[in-house]
Amino acid sequence: MRRFPRRVLVVTGLAVAAASAVAACAPATAPTPSPSAAAPTPSAQDRLDAALRDAAWRNDVAAAAELAGQGADVNAKDDTAQSAYLVATSEGHLELLRLTLANGAEIDDKDRWNGTGLIRAAERGHGYVVGQLLQAGIDRDHVNRIGYQAIHEAVIFGEDTETYHLTIRTLVAGGAEFERPSGSEGATPLQMAQQRGFGGSEAILLAARDGRAPSDPDEALLAAADAGDADAAMLAIRAGADLETRDAELQRTPLMHAVMTDRVEVARLLVALGADPDAFDHRKDTPWVMTGVTGSVRMLEALLPGQPDLTIRNRRGGTPANPAAERGHADYIDRVVQLDIDLNHVNTNGWTAIQEAVVFGGGDENAQRIVKTLLAAGADPGIRDAQGRTALDNARRLGFGDIAAILGG
Repeated sequence: MRRFPRRVLVVTGLAVAAASAVAACAPATAPTPSPSAAAPTPSAQDRLDAALRDAAWRNDVAAAAELAGQGADVNAKDDTAQSAYLVATSEGHLELLRLTLANGAEIDDKDRWNGTGLIRAAERGHGYVVGQLLQAGIDRDHVNRIGYQAIHEAVIFGEDTETYHLTIRTLVAGGAEFERPSGSEGATPLQMAQQRGFGGSEAILLAARDGRAPSDPDEALLAAADAGDADAAMLAIRAGADLETRDAELQRTPLMHAVMTDRVEVARLLVALGADPDAFDHRKDTPWVMTGVTGSVRMLEALLPGQPDLTIRNRRGGTPANPAAERGHADYIDRVVQLDIDLNHVNTNGWTAIQEAVVFGGGDENAQRIVKTLLAAGADPGIRDAQGRTALDNARRLGFGDIAAILGG
């Protein structure tokens, strides 16, 4: 029988309640049938549903999709009240969660401790799952059997880390209550954070409590994205800011502003709540493709849960790999080659990513590393540029002997 791993909490004034909650949230061991009771034969539907739950625990989205297509029920529970939908929430399986929602997940369904998927996700610090559930219309303020809302669980079972900070901000920005005392020990989330010595979570909750709603939420959100003030962004969104509002000059959304200034915490919050990573600005660039210009791997990771379209090209007709290779962003190239990106795409100037690394990289160590990475990922060095030259031809022409050697010359 699977159980949820739990952290041991030793917190003055909270330890007893936390320990009770730990025991309460773990699925109980199934009762042992009496020797005289014959186990009922599972029906075909039962077997389908059990297979779907197993796929959910493995996060096997392909198998889950096939089983759902065969009629498996994403809401069907085992004897510990675990369904594929609820498993997706507690385990942080975002793609699987989207699959269950598309197949009729009962958004406010409860586990055996009267907890929603939002409470389960918040407890584990799954901020993007929390955001997806809020977008789907889940009850933001449900209280479970032990007296906790989702935001209580994010603090009392959480850690003072970026993961949990995203979770708390997403709940506040999404309109959840944040000052109700818990039913167990009568502590607000802020008091819990203070008692646990979580300075980061405390600061977020103080900002939520003391911050004023901006008079112009849209302008406030754009400014917060530029400044990298995730708490100000949280307050602006809570006040009703449009995630896709645009500045007057460049028609850039808050997410594009966050990308261009590498404000990762703001970007995570925006993506968690549904901001579009494919929103074009006036130059026909998107937040996703511009990660290749900045070369920020952390920003790339922040945008991936938003399901960016990997086929969209930048204004020069390239993938994010093109500008990243041109600018020597070796760490970014290491990561982007793991995605379903066309590494042999030729942009409007006639360059592939490997050609850009050779021609514009200056032959330095980063350029050499990028060429090696692209070759190892299957990039074709024989594609010719607009002048009919291969990458090796250009390396020789420019006197980059080390790169020419890498290319086999």
